[in-house]
Amino acid sequence: MMKLSWVWIVIAIAYLQLVTGFLDFNETELSLIEAYDYGVSKLNYYPLMVGLTLITSAGAKGAVCLDGTLPGYHWHRGYGSGANSWLIQLEGGGWCNNVRTCVYRKKTRRGSSTYMEKQIPFTGILSDKAEQNPDFFNWNRVKLRYCDGASFTGDTENKAAKLQFRGQRIWLAAMEDLMSKGMRNAKQALLSGCSAGGLASILHCDEFRNMFPRTSKVKCLSDAGLFLDAVDVSGGRTLRSLYNGVVGLQCFFPQNLISNIRTPLFILNAAYDSWQIQSSIAPPSADPHGYWHECRLNHAKCSASQMRFLQGFRIEMLNAIKGFSQSRENGLFINSCFAHCQTERQDTWFAANSPEIRNKAIAIAVGDWYFDRAGVKVIDCPYPCDKSCHNLVFK
Repeated sequence: MMKLSWVWIVIAIAYLQLVTGFLDFNETELSLIEAYDYGVSKLNYYPLMVGLTLITSAGAKGAVCLDGTLPGYHWHRGYGSGANSWLIQLEGGGWCNNVRTCVYRKKTRRGSSTYMEKQIPFTGILSDKAEQNPDFFNWNRVKLRYCDGASFTGDTENKAAKLQFRGQRIWLAAMEDLMSKGMRNAKQALLSGCSAGGLASILHCDEFRNMFPRTSKVKCLSDAGLFLDAVDVSGGRTLRSLYNGVVGLQCFFPQNLISNIRTPLFILNAAYDSWQIQSSIAPPSADPHGYWHECRLNHAKCSASQMRFLQGFRIEMLNAIKGFSQSRENGLFINSCFAHCQTERQDTWFAANSPEIRNKAIAIAVGDWYFDRAGVKVIDCPYPCDKSCHNLVFK
């Protein structure tokens, strides 16, 4: 069943990228949510800076970014007890959904290694400091850069627009390269990702597991990757309309995939996901008169009726994970925050005042689950009960 779903996912995304006229996501607001600056928490003035490594062997395999440049990653080598443990973090950054937006994207760091930062800070789950990242600080930690526009999937091209959609090849080339650099000896491995990278960590989870011996402990973590096929404020379905007419579309939504994943998977999501509020639940296209404008930027300005609508979204999310949560091997952390991507930000991953559920921070919850110290399936009470949230507000 999972193999069949994967085939339809690749077909759907490849087709999606070649068709023009689909709804455009507001990438400006998405970039604010996943902004580079969010990774550099004020709690860490001097984060570890890790250089970009281009995958030189990728070119011969056709594993290239949208513009044909080589893909890359940032790797900080593990040591001590973590020398044979690997954490792969898949970068997020939305999607391009037609030729026009993909052509634009290939002139940015999301579509070309030419524009990628030569160094990036490793914070949160990537931090090298035990006091900031207690369970993974000395692992081999890798951030795989995202430059294909389709969550590391797809394998096609648009010659007329000079676009390469080679996400699946990039994924495989990166894994092969890292295997040659020691990952094949991993005793422990964790595939994680944020947003579009969180979706990718779900899509590639079982594939990642199969790259290692059965004696290796391998699990997956999806941060802010639970994109729902939800009703928007106009009564339509914005995300579904994006893929209208695509064969096998139902397989794309994570809620239809997570119960089929055989590898232990941890779902970390804000119940009021900021990206989904802005781009799926209340996008301008579904709110032409701007009734939701203030609310979608700042939850404190939502009316009582708007908040009821958002509470309904939370309930839909909880219903979507009911089957998934039945597995003893899976983990869950759904906090009632207006946030998006909480693993790479130091202030939300692990700090003195980081978000908690039942006095447990995200980093501790993930570590307890990964190392089997405790079962972790925690769901927050509805907003506004959680005072530990680091809610995002936009201007």
